[in-house]
Amino acid sequence: MSRNLTEEQKEKKKKRDTKINQRPDQIQKRVALNAYNRKNKTYGNGDNMDASHKGGKIVGFENQSKNRGRLGEGGRKKKNNGGFLAKSKLKSMYKNTA
Repeated sequence: MSRNLTEEQKEKKKKRDTKINQRPDQIQKRVALNAYNRKNKTYGNGDNMDASHKGGKIVGFENQSKNRGRLGEGGRKKKNNGGFLAKSKLKSMYKNTA
């Protein structure tokens, strides 16, 4: 893990991940992706490519860091923009004050 987590946070994450990974739909997803990787001879060869899963479908290969980093269940959270609000958000906030 690249994040700086306390031991308590690591345990909590491990329990959550274990629970998610035991779900039948997640097992089925892993089996399908591994089979796709094996069929296309990219499983375990160190090329850093994964079967890309977008919208619940396997759509080809993608760099594993991008594929695993996508926001979603188990994905990394996107960084905020430093606390600044987008212009559209500001406009909508102040539209009714004039």
